[in-house]
Amino acid sequence: MPTLMPSFRRIGSAMRAGFGRRRHQEELVLALTREVAGLRSEIHYANMIQYHRLVVAQSSQATDDPALAETLSTLNAVTERERRQLLFANRQYATVILAHRIGVFGWDELVGHLRVLSRNPVFADYWSRTKEHRRSLPDESLEALVGRAVDVLMEELAEDPDEWWVVGSNLPDSSDFDHDSNGSQG
Repeated sequence: MPTLMPSFRRIGSAMRAGFGRRRHQEELVLALTREVAGLRSEIHYANMIQYHRLVVAQSSQATDDPALAETLSTLNAVTERERRQLLFANRQYATVILAHRIGVFGWDELVGHLRVLSRNPVFADYWSRTKEHRRSLPDESLEALVGRAVDVLMEELAEDPDEWWVVGSNLPDSSDFDHDSNGSQG
């Protein structure tokens, strides 16, 4: 029996070493998986920014050429000047939402930017004229949630324009947004 003990010790030692290597490999795979997920997120945000740049470039071109502005606008009975203003208001709104999507600022700061934007009469006109457009948004989307927040801001502003800066309690919360519904955190 005494000769078998060193063999058992060597086998046990080899098994522990094997388990250690396996644990190290699993930790390495988990770290690589986290890294790939982070890169995926960065690429997603970079693509969103690039798309936004393309849309802004097209919008700028349309703002310079009334014939092109008509192709971007679905609003009827607006003057050329109003169309340009409404297209620009849309770009401002989209830029604020993009900044929130990519993490430039959180929900409370988003609401603060929207609160200031809502005070602008051109934005208010844009918001009123595009009400029907927002009805096609999925209820669980970030844009629908933001739209509901702007609706509340507009109502509060209409009720008491002198208290526009007061944070409303009727605003939807960012926890109402399903972060996984569009592949990014809102």
